Amino acid sequence: MDSEIWSRKHMPSGSKEIAQAGYKLVRDFVTNFRKGSKKKALIIHGPTGSGKTCSVYVLARELGLEVMELNASDFRDSESISSIAGSASKQLSLFSRGKIILIDEMDGVSGQQDRGGVNAIAKLIDETSFPVILTANDITDRKFSQIIKKSCQAEYQPLSHQEIYSILERICSAESIAHEEDALKMLAIRAGGDLRGAINDLQVLSQSKRKLCKDDVNELSERNREGAMQEALLRIFKSTDISLAITAFEGIDEELQKCSMWVEENLPYEYRHPGELEKSFNFLSRADVFSGRIRRWQHWRFLVYINALISAGVAISKSEKNRHQATYQEPTRPLKIYIGNMKYAKRNSISEKIAGQASCSIRRAKQAYIPHLKAIFTRNREFAHLIAKDLELENDEVEWLKR
Repeated sequence: MDSEIWSRKHMPSGSKEIAQAGYKLVRDFVTNFRKGSKKKALIIHGPTGSGKTCSVYVLARELGLEVMELNASDFRDSESISSIAGSASKQLSLFSRGKIILIDEMDGVSGQQDRGGVNAIAKLIDETSFPVILTANDITDRKFSQIIKKSCQAEYQPLSHQEIYSILERICSAESIAHEEDALKMLAIRAGGDLRGAINDLQVLSQSKRKLCKDDVNELSERNREGAMQEALLRIFKSTDISLAITAFEGIDEELQKCSMWVEENLPYEYRHPGELEKSFNFLSRADVFSGRIRRWQHWRFLVYINALISAGVAISKSEKNRHQATYQEPTRPLKIYIGNMKYAKRNSISEKIAGQASCSIRRAKQAYIPHLKAIFTRNREFAHLIAKDLELENDEVEWLKR
């Protein structure tokens, strides 16, 4: 039996098979890369299984480049990243081939064991002689801010079930898999945009017997990325047992800060009494205090207190459990933070450039300089052009000042 993983075996043979509009930005970034480029890195962000990593390999193959891949979750400290990637980011490969430095799953570098990995990546980007491409599912974490400032961005969308179906059908033909059309459609829909997951499911279900039917798909447990979190919240909201609640987030592949956001988002659906809500949010606020201490002092032992506050603390805040079943929602606060950051991103970047030139604080630049610059850019085009050149403003920053 062929032991090769089908998601790798059946990678796209060329750019034409990559169904992502953002891929053009990736190709343009690499082909136009120069040693003196203003931005030496690009972040491809999008959901799992949307083709981020494989598109880099396809592009490298077409351009005759070597890919040096690092998985950020394996290198969470600055020494590891620097020792492995530092020299490789400056030296040509064998036979003088160019290369792409690929840092896969950038989300992993912000875990609880992070010891300067983000700073090391930022330094690597500054010093590299080759294009650096990073992949991430989510770039809203503020720990990535210095990397984002140094990088272009390309967003990948989840694939539609029709696109996934077409790819699965092509794989079935290549592997001589007899299949029911409805079974393949069910597999594509269940994937939820995750092409790699769909291909893996197809291989598991059909490789041994070379056929796929609806019964096979029905037996497959539905992939539910939020299932574990839903179960954890049930332990907290539907129980007053401290020993049960305090273990709710064990095995959850999320940082405690994100777990806290899940609790915060869904508290009003479960706790209806004002006193219960007050007690619960008091525990969450205390957890947030410990999070701040960890960020400032790197006292990671405080994680145990955060876990206890957002799990057992919230569980014992109620006098009786709500007997109505609730469907828990993913937290919206990260999205609101991201929207807010994007809203003020131009102002902040301009203020940083002003602060560097005027030798003042960024806050001072925002308060004292930005209003005057906006007046100049809307009234005196010639003077504005000189200022933009002196501050090295991007086109979108100039447009922001003109508004």
